[in-house]
Amino acid sequence: MKFILEHTDPQSKARAGIVKTDHGDIETPIFMPVGTAGSVKAVHQRELTYDVKAQIILGNTYHLYLRPGLDVLEKAGGLHKFNGWSKPILTDSGGYQVFSLAGTRKITEEGVVFKSHIDGSKHVFSPEGVMDIQRTIGADIIMAFDECTPYPCEFGYARNSMEMTHRWLKRCIERFDSTEGKYGYSQTLFPIVQGSVFKDLRKQSAEFIASCDREGNAIGGLSVGEPAEMMYEMTDMVTDILPKDKPRYLMGVGTPANILEGIALGVDMFDCVMPTRNARNGMLFTSEGIINIRNEKWKDDFSSIDPGINSYVSSFYSKAYLRHLTIAKEILAAQIASIHNLAFYLWLVGQAREKIKTGEFAIWKDQMVKKVSTRL
Repeated sequence: MKFILEHTDPQSKARAGIVKTDHGDIETPIFMPVGTAGSVKAVHQRELTYDVKAQIILGNTYHLYLRPGLDVLEKAGGLHKFNGWSKPILTDSGGYQVFSLAGTRKITEEGVVFKSHIDGSKHVFSPEGVMDIQRTIGADIIMAFDECTPYPCEFGYARNSMEMTHRWLKRCIERFDSTEGKYGYSQTLFPIVQGSVFKDLRKQSAEFIASCDREGNAIGGLSVGEPAEMMYEMTDMVTDILPKDKPRYLMGVGTPANILEGIALGVDMFDCVMPTRNARNGMLFTSEGIINIRNEKWKDDFSSIDPGINSYVSSFYSKAYLRHLTIAKEILAAQIASIHNLAFYLWLVGQAREKIKTGEFAIWKDQMVKKVSTRL
């Protein structure tokens, strides 16, 4: 993998670049739709390509390991062949899922013992095992195995967790560097900065991760319930330390406003389930603000969902029709809303990229943050 830094914004830390992988180029800043179990919920691969204009999607190690299982994925020739997605894929390591399984897992120095949410069977994730699993899934970008600390947590817990994450990272790197991909293309490993919301821990973690000199770096353990300003403060500090010539990925973030602020702080890559999860509940993100499509006010609004977004569903379907489908619990409602929300997110980061290139990002960002945070 290679990262080319093309433009920097004179009034913020925002950057525009290109991540080059064997499955194609990714123009940054970028949003990555989440395809937890090998599928972005309610969206075809064709729609991801032509409507959403996604350049990279996520798969989830924990879910794919349990279902369909590594034997099926290996027989298929990896996740790309299995799901028909020909562009880059990033897999997260399962660390966040393990964090969310607090009641059914045990963390030790060796790794994590957990029970499957599907059938209660017992499994072990170790740093080495997770590298092997992600090699088999076949992602272009593989995440290190880490512990995602909850918020709030005590300083002592956060420090011990961060130090263990660093020890795990050394094991991940050793295993990754001593193995090869299975499907004839290159893969790369991103370490993850942890440290909760403690400045000295974040600084220590960012310096350690930078010293590992991998091809890209991630910031984890944020967007887990802490105030947005705290998330921005930690991100700002970490991006000052992580190398400028490598892509930076802020994991699990977030709202459109979060993403714009993250770009201004020097982040290049984002992912979040919010656009699809909220779509299924009738919340639409648009270039003018947030719509709850269930509201009575949209009942006879026959205007397009968002004509400013270059997506078929956004300009073809009316708000009134989508409201009708949502109230009637038609499956098509979830499909239309999911495609629209993802298309909006990709449009937003695309606009940010253009504004960075023309030197207008800072002013545009402040205007857009207000717009995209407004409830219509």
